[in-house]
This record gives sequence, structure tokens and C-alpha cells, in this order.
Amino acid sequence: MNNPILLKNLRSIPDFPIKGINFRDVTTLFKSAECVKIMTDELVELYKDKGITKVVGIESRGFVIGSALAARLGTGIVLCRKPGKLPADTYQQTYAKEYGTDTIEIHKDAICEDDVVLLHDDLLATGGTMRAAVDLVRKFHPKKIYVNFIIEITDEGLHGRDIFEEDTPLTTLLSV
Repeated sequence: MNNPILLKNLRSIPDFPIKGINFRDVTTLFKSAECVKIMTDELVELYKDKGITKVVGIESRGFVIGSALAARLGTGIVLCRKPGKLPADTYQQTYAKEYGTDTIEIHKDAICEDDVVLLHDDLLATGGTMRAAVDLVRKFHPKKIYVNFIIEITDEGLHGRDIFEEDTPLTTLLSV
């Protein structure tokens, strides 16, 4: 899609958080009403006819547009969070990171087998967190799972898309 207004407003910060990383800062998109509208409109267009019943926002930047998208699609929003942030019983998924492991969780009553779920996050780099979120959502046995990111990093030799099965529909708004 690569909307030129979104690309123009996306800030890149070289050597953050460590040398050699070109950090893409989505907060510059979030602070612009025009960009929020463009992102939401584009996502609604992509998913309006898919029967989505729940949008899962991945902590924490996935909550921003995920919530706007859920409101526009007329669906519920489910929070996928780090451990200890959700107050009721949860399902958890632990996954490997570059230096150790991390865990995410979702309330046990958040998704049912009749749901069609769209998982949303800000950035696809290595894909580890979203892959764990997909595996976590599969524990609920929903009818269908879709995956979306605002940005896919493709210019740094990252191939995050490759860790998802071919039958997992995956879209991004920007490729940089």
C-alpha cells in the first residue's frame, strides 16, 4: 500500500536502541489525525468483508489502531499483554527472543470458537511476538485468523513474514 503521506510522517531513528538498528517510530503516525484516519480507513477497506468479530491488539502499540479498527468494524477489542497485566484467568504463550524468552497472555474468556480474529500490531521485524500471539489465539480454536501490521521491515534483511504459515493471511500498510 505504502501511502506516501504515511511514509512521509514515519520517523526513522538510526542506531536506536543499539548501533546498526534503524528504528521506525510509529508514534509520529499516531500523533497525526490525518495518518490515523488513513491507517484506519485502509484497514477497514482490507477487512470490512472478512467477518471479523474480534480485533486482538498486541501490547502496547497494537492497542492504538487496533482499538480504532475494532470501533469502525463494530467488533470487540481483545488485549494481548505481558504477564501480570490482565486481572482474570489467562492463557499464556512463551516464545524465544534474541536474548532469552518472553511471554504474552490473553483472558481465557476473550475469544470463542465462533470468532473471526484479526491480530494487529505496529511492526513486523522478526515476527516472534506476533507468531506467539497467533499460536496463543489458536488455543481458542476461532473460525479464522488474520494478521496485520502497520509496518513491515524489509530493508534490513529481516524476513519476519516467513515464520507464518502460508494459510495465515498477513497484510501490512507499509513496507520499508
